[in-house]
Amino acid sequence: MIYIKTPEEIEKLRKSNILVGKTLAEVGKHVKPGVTTLELDKIAEDFIRSNGAEPGFLGYDGFPNTLCVSVNDKVVHGIPSDYALQDGDVVSVDCGTLMDGFYGDSAYTFCCGNVDPKVKKLLQTTKEALYLGIAEARAGHRLGDVGYAIQQHCQAAGFSVVREMVGHGIGRDMHEAPEVPNYGKRGQGLLLREGMTIAIEPMINMGNRGIVLERDGWTIRTIDRKPSAHFEHTIAIGKGEADILSTFEYIVES
Repeated sequence: MIYIKTPEEIEKLRKSNILVGKTLAEVGKHVKPGVTTLELDKIAEDFIRSNGAEPGFLGYDGFPNTLCVSVNDKVVHGIPSDYALQDGDVVSVDCGTLMDGFYGDSAYTFCCGNVDPKVKKLLQTTKEALYLGIAEARAGHRLGDVGYAIQQHCQAAGFSVVREMVGHGIGRDMHEAPEVPNYGKRGQGLLLREGMTIAIEPMINMGNRGIVLERDGWTIRTIDRKPSAHFEHTIAIGKGEADILSTFEYIVES
């Protein structure tokens, strides 16, 4: 079941997603060598609660923390721990909020200190691919158009697209229909309609596209141990260009 949102519901989603953007910016200020991923998690939880919302991930399907923090070869769903960030790490921070009955969901991959230029290119390409995918997300287009744009951009740069992990619909539930793959063919897949709200989140690997699940039952890492990048926005489908409900503006400003 795909839920079409009213304009009022979309505004509630926007408020929740803007808080995610502010939280990511607050966390990003502390992405420095020596800081543990658990410390980042505490910063996020305190910030979300102080702004009148609940952490969207905490307890979701049993997830134990506020943030998913995935470092270097970890793709997504990394559990915060006592791991202290090191110079040269890349740190994917995925954050969710629950405010007034609606979820926010966005992710950003940060550089910690001096990062290898080749890895920086991976991050830049993944972020570009997110916006290229969003540009295709409009009423009358299909999910295959979104996935195709992301896939072609990343593969042209020599990177690979994770297939098993996908974006998703979002609203009163964190994960709603439909699934939103980061690969596809033009003109194929579900028809996008005005009022649909989805999270688009390219997960792009420097090496092989293969992934494995770690023993903790959550963390996904690359099979070849090479770095991965992850960027995510929540959007609303309109007649024209998509309405991006989440934001990276606070990260840029900080």
